[in-house]
Amino acid sequence: MELDPTEMTKVGNRLKRAQGQLTAVIRMIDEGADCEDVVVQLSAVSRALDRAGFAIIASGMKQCLTRPPGTDEDADQDPTLDVAKLEKLFLSLA
Repeated sequence: MELDPTEMTKVGNRLKRAQGQLTAVIRMIDEGADCEDVVVQLSAVSRALDRAGFAIIASGMKQCLTRPPGTDEDADQDPTLDVAKLEKLFLSLA
């Protein structure tokens, strides 16, 4: 499967920022930072990861979530969106 390279560059950048934020959270914990500050930063990491996941799903939705002809009961149908799979992916990010 190939995802849009431009979108995946953005996702990669977002994940790298999240990685840096997570490193900062670990450092804050090690240094005994204020609980509220740690939670705020951890929340930012979580949001960044969620947004990366949603961007991947949005970019690859057609490729990732369609059933090719011949996999359903009626092999002559056009590829169809697997709504159950889509719902499961979105809920995994909730």
